[in-house]
Amino acid sequence: MDLLENENFDVSHFTNGQDSLDSMFETKYDVYLLDINVPLINGISLLSELRAANDNTPAIFLTSHKSKEMLEKGFLSGADDYMVKPFDSDELILRLKALLRRSKINQPELVGKLSHDKTHKSISYNGTMLELSKKEYELLALLMNNVNKNVTKELIFDELWSSSESVSDGAIRVYINRLKQLLPDMKIENIRGVGYRLV
Repeated sequence: MDLLENENFDVSHFTNGQDSLDSMFETKYDVYLLDINVPLINGISLLSELRAANDNTPAIFLTSHKSKEMLEKGFLSGADDYMVKPFDSDELILRLKALLRRSKINQPELVGKLSHDKTHKSISYNGTMLELSKKEYELLALLMNNVNKNVTKELIFDELWSSSESVSDGAIRVYINRLKQLLPDMKIENIRGVGYRLV
């Protein structure tokens, strides 16, 4: 714990699997560091239960088990990484930070009722995936990335069209109006003479 707190991590520590499981169902954590040999619910069973409940929080096993059989069980239960004790403290911190970076990249961007899955290039509204053309998707993603900020027409032109393509203000208005129809509870403001803003 001291190692992680010295690296400015907020840490919750539990001495048995049942307390861990209870807390994990109540609190959203960024990453799990699990041991296998813990009382009440062992680490393998604990992670298997979390994965069965669609909890995809990144997880690392820190364990004294060195056998390939236990290594396989750890990964099959849903682990993202596995380190055998005694482990190098610096290596743990590096692996932990790398895992957190990857998980943040793959997390959907949330703006109100909108959820942007950048990995699969899709946007959902109220839990339903929107059927968007390529330009509609790119425009909505741009507005989401700049939520509550003015998005100029020049920026829209630069992001959605190549320099060799000709495009008019009217074309942008068509896409904006289409997005407004798809998002009745979201507000896309027209900033006269400037561009648009998602609020």
